[in-house]
Amino acid sequence: MLEKTYRPAEVEEKHYRLWEESGAFAADTTSNARPYTIMMPPPNVTGSLHMGHALTFTLQDLLIRYQRMRGKDALWQPGTDHAGIATQMVVERNLSAEGKTRHDLGRDRFIDKVWEWKAESGGTITRQLRRLGASPDWGKERFTMDEGLSKAVRKVFVELHRQGLIYKDKRLVNWDPKLHTAISDLEVEQREIKGNLWHFRYPIEGEEGRWIVVATTRPETMLGDTGVAVHPEDERYRDLIGKHVVLPLVGRRIPIVADEYADPETGSGAVKITPAHDFNDFEVGKRCGLEAINIMDRDARLTDAVPEAYRGLDRYEARKKVVADLEALGLLETIEPHTHMVPHGDRSGVAIEPWLTDQWYVDAATLAKPAIEAVESGRTVFVPKQWENTYFEWMRNIQPWCISRQIWWGHQIPAWYGPDGTVFVEETEEEAQARADAHYGAPTPLTRDADVLDTWFSSALWPFSTLGWPDRTPELARYYPTDVLVTGFDIIFFWVARMMMMGIHFMGDVPFRTVYIHALVRDEKGQKMSKSKGNVMDPLDLIESYGTDALRFTLAAMAAQGRDIKLATNRVEGYRNFATKLWNAARYCQMNACVPVDGFRPTGLTQTVNRWIVGELAETARKVAESIEAYKFNEAAGTLYQFTWGTFCDWYLEFTKPILTGNDAPAAAETRATTALVLDQILHLLHPLMPYITEELWEQLAEGRANRLISAAWPEYGPELVDTAARDEMDWVVRLISSVRSMRSEMNVPPSAQIPLMLKDAGAVSLKRLDTHRDQILRLARLASAEPLAGDVPKGAVQDVLDEVTLVLPLEGVVDLDKERARLTKEIEKHTAEIRKIDAKLGNEQFVAKAPEEVIEEQRERRATAQQASDKLRKALEMLAR
Repeated sequence: MLEKTYRPAEVEEKHYRLWEESGAFAADTTSNARPYTIMMPPPNVTGSLHMGHALTFTLQDLLIRYQRMRGKDALWQPGTDHAGIATQMVVERNLSAEGKTRHDLGRDRFIDKVWEWKAESGGTITRQLRRLGASPDWGKERFTMDEGLSKAVRKVFVELHRQGLIYKDKRLVNWDPKLHTAISDLEVEQREIKGNLWHFRYPIEGEEGRWIVVATTRPETMLGDTGVAVHPEDERYRDLIGKHVVLPLVGRRIPIVADEYADPETGSGAVKITPAHDFNDFEVGKRCGLEAINIMDRDARLTDAVPEAYRGLDRYEARKKVVADLEALGLLETIEPHTHMVPHGDRSGVAIEPWLTDQWYVDAATLAKPAIEAVESGRTVFVPKQWENTYFEWMRNIQPWCISRQIWWGHQIPAWYGPDGTVFVEETEEEAQARADAHYGAPTPLTRDADVLDTWFSSALWPFSTLGWPDRTPELARYYPTDVLVTGFDIIFFWVARMMMMGIHFMGDVPFRTVYIHALVRDEKGQKMSKSKGNVMDPLDLIESYGTDALRFTLAAMAAQGRDIKLATNRVEGYRNFATKLWNAARYCQMNACVPVDGFRPTGLTQTVNRWIVGELAETARKVAESIEAYKFNEAAGTLYQFTWGTFCDWYLEFTKPILTGNDAPAAAETRATTALVLDQILHLLHPLMPYITEELWEQLAEGRANRLISAAWPEYGPELVDTAARDEMDWVVRLISSVRSMRSEMNVPPSAQIPLMLKDAGAVSLKRLDTHRDQILRLARLASAEPLAGDVPKGAVQDVLDEVTLVLPLEGVVDLDKERARLTKEIEKHTAEIRKIDAKLGNEQFVAKAPEEVIEEQRERRATAQQASDKLRKALEMLAR
């Protein structure tokens, strides 16, 4: 017998261990079944489970469990990312606690330390994924630095270099002056900084007393200016185009150029151009042929490229001195307080410096063309479709991809330099040495490039490198291209686009047929979760409190396409209650001997209520499957919730109680078998969303099952199980009881009051249904009687309409109707006032312009709730007025 209470913690570890030990997660490369593949976005090896992980891995697991039950050879390819900078920082912090730096160890010993750390502490995220119930093929787990993937990385680099698609160039990068490396845009966070806008006068060469005013938030960079830009159509400066200014403090002649980047409506309309220290200026410099002068070193200190007085100064010290010196020369026109966004390294916390440096680049524009065409032609589709526009926007404006990083942990670039700087790019040092010796005509010492590759470079190869490429493995032939990628919108460019480029280039086909983009998980007010706000919800805490199934069901139920998830603890608690409801229903079935009957087929049933529930089950299975196939996870969860809690627990089990306790033995036997069958199928349908409780009930409700639920077949029913007459009949009964309950509730009728129900204008079909189900109607609606109405509607009755029938409840003497009218009117007025107040706020342009989006959304939701309550109360008042 089932325990009274479901205790998730007691069953979750047990079932996960049994699933894994039995090989239930494993794909079978030799199978004749159709393959179905999902590539797990590899979490950082340094990571721990956060709510974004919980969402994406829940949805992936839901899909893989569903397809596995559909009989597919399902491969969910797991693995972790070496997370270059993040991992190096963790190990460096550990060394720092010992009073050491990586330079004390040297590169080789430091790398050994990183591998030691990975062996000891790098498995946290995969252990936590197991807590979530994730069921990837752990036997195929990969790591972006394992030998197989490293081999793929080297081959890709060498081939792209030979094809002219990887090259070295001097361009601007996001430089982190603390970590001393280039970083990607994804590792840059914008912070709002209260600073100043300084307006400086640049004297016009040869025109005494005339100058052009430029404004800047970074005065120190003016020492590297090589031009001033004005808009070609700005009348104020048309005569100055082609002339020169003399750069203050430096004395360098720099040209005044025409470029549309200068906005006549902003500031003075003239812009100082520092190509080596600003991304926009770099592009202007290229268009206008301006020199790029790098005035900073890797620590963001000024170099010998500036006048002696500023050399060696930190950029912020230099800023103060430049402003003071310009003011002393009378060239500081004004200073305005100015709040602006400044890019910072997300790990170092320091302001990023756009820095001109030699780096390795991928010709992304060339690789992007076939990747754009693949989405345009529908070979890969985005769900929701609007994310294709984001993909196209990025891909059609793509810049060269900087792939080198100045750190030690990662894939070291397979390039070696001869004494004269000649570069030899090969997969191995031996091959590079052989080429060099042939080139120089004698054995020649080489120096390897010290940089490593951007983590996204190896991640871009994930869909095929994990399957054994460059070797032609059976896995590669069977599982590529994959079926779906599930990921967040923030890495469409960084990861999705790059996998598309590399997959098409090296495999000749797209890496995945569908890209499902899920939304963000926010807090209950719609704010982004962050440690600084103190609103971070830990999925492991929620699992501890409410069980894994409750969290998974919550995330699936709220995963509406294109809509962020507003997660509140009470939602998880609510779905924990759903798990409890399922457990209690199973316990009720067990206590009433509703156990699975071998060979029972739900056809030719004699009881209308049984034909009805079997038809509803078939419809539910169809709808859930359609929703999952369409990535409408919220609709799948909603359908299951309504059928399980509503149709099965609240209605069917109530309707069948008299049959189970009655004297009709054949009817009772049929009903027990039907009840057991429907509960069993509910477990099947719920399993992808709630794997633990369903597996536990599957095990306990019948002894000696041939297999575990994870390996059971998905329910497939034909339309022949849907009996439309039974459906219409029972639907009528449900709607009648629901209507009476609603009227009782809205009129504050005491639960104990047994009142009569009268049916006005009822046709023959309705009267027959009433006669057939009268006992059930009286019991479940708490009625004294239910009869056709003869004569006029009695005074003091409330009414509702059900098809052609008017339902009449006489309440004279049961409820004080005048008092009830007054209560309803007062409640309506309260909600109306609330709606007016919210409308005034939302109609205020200043409020809408200044308030955060989540505050506006909260006001809209409050208005919708108030309107819904008001409408319900008005309907109740109308019932009294009839």
